[in-house]
Amino acid sequence: MIVIMGAAGATGGATLRSLAALGTPSRALSRDPARLAAALDGHTLARALPLPADAADPQSLRAAFDGADQLFLTMANGPHQVQFELNAIEAAVDCGVQHIVKISAPAAEPDSPVAVSRGHHLVEERLRTSGITTTVLRPYAFMQKLLLLAPGIAAAGVVHGATGRARCNYVDVRDIGDAAAAVLTRPQPAGGTYQLTGGQAYSHQELTALIGELLGRPVRYLDLTPSELHARLVGRAGMPDWLATHVVEIQQLAVARTETPDDTFTHLTGRAPRTLEAFLNENLHRFR
Repeated sequence: MIVIMGAAGATGGATLRSLAALGTPSRALSRDPARLAAALDGHTLARALPLPADAADPQSLRAAFDGADQLFLTMANGPHQVQFELNAIEAAVDCGVQHIVKISAPAAEPDSPVAVSRGHHLVEERLRTSGITTTVLRPYAFMQKLLLLAPGIAAAGVVHGATGRARCNYVDVRDIGDAAAAVLTRPQPAGGTYQLTGGQAYSHQELTALIGELLGRPVRYLDLTPSELHARLVGRAGMPDWLATHVVEIQQLAVARTETPDDTFTHLTGRAPRTLEAFLNENLHRFR
C-alpha cells in the first residue's frame, strides 16, 4: 500500500491522480479528509482512500502508515517543513515502511544559497540513515507557479523578477506526479536521486515574449535587484517575509548556477515532458 502525504497539495495531488490513472490504490492523507474527498474526481476517489493525519501529530501518522510499504513524502514549504518531514520519517521507520519517495529541491546541499534547499538536505541526510530505501525527486520550478504572474500580465502586461538573462527550468507538476508514480510502481528506478526538468529552459525575456506571442499583445519583463523584488513581493503582493525571501533566493540560484534541462524525466516515464507552450495555451484565459 502506498501512502500519499500532502495529498491536498500540488505534487501530492498530482501523484494521487497519476497513481489512480495506473489503477494503483493509495491512501491520501489530509488534516481534513472530507474536504479532500470532495475535491477529488470520481476516478481518483475510487482508487484513493482519504484518511486523517497531521504531520504535527506523530501518533496520527503512525495510524495512517500502519500496514503501508511505501510513502510519498511532500510538504508545503514553510517554517515547520523540516520538522514535519522528520516526523513522517520517524513514523515510517516505526511502521516498517520499505520505500520513501521524497520531493526535494535543486541544490539540496548544506551550504545552498536557498534556505528551503538546506532544509531538504537535512531531511535527505536523515533518510540516508533511516534504513529505508529512498528515492529523491528534485523538480525545478513548477509551471503552475507561473499562474501567479497572470494578474500582473492581465492588468499591465508586465512581469517583475530578478534573474537578469538567466534561464530557468520549468516542469509541469503533472509530470512530477507521473515521475513519482513511476518510481512507486516499478522497482527499477527506486533508490536513486533524480532531477526533473521540462524540455527547455527560458529566460524571463523569452518567457514574456512567448506569453505575448500567444496573447497577441506585448508583455514586458522588468528586471529588479533582489532587494527591490523582495520589497515588491512583500509590499505589493502581500507575501510573508519568509516566502518572499524564498522566491528571491530561487531566482538568484538560477543566476548563480546555469539551469540545463536533461532527459531524466523521459528516462523515468518513457515519454517527453509537457512543454511550457502547451501549458500556457491550456491556461491562456488566465492571462487575458
